[in-house]
Amino acid sequence: MIIEQIRKQIETCGKSRYRISQDTGIDKAALCRIMQGGSCKVETADILLKYFGLTITKGKKKAR
Repeated sequence: MIIEQIRKQIETCGKSRYRISQDTGIDKAALCRIMQGGSCKVETADILLKYFGLTITKGKKKAR
């Protein structure tokens, strides 16, 4: 899922949540909620995806 990829990036990017908050304008509470397994608004996810240089691509469905 997208939120899981964002969570992984936050964990591994080497930046504090405070720094990410300052760089993106996203409230620290929203970042904390994401890290605790919660969700976020689409707008927040879009900002974080851009911040981490991630893109969403449509994948092929696996045959069963």
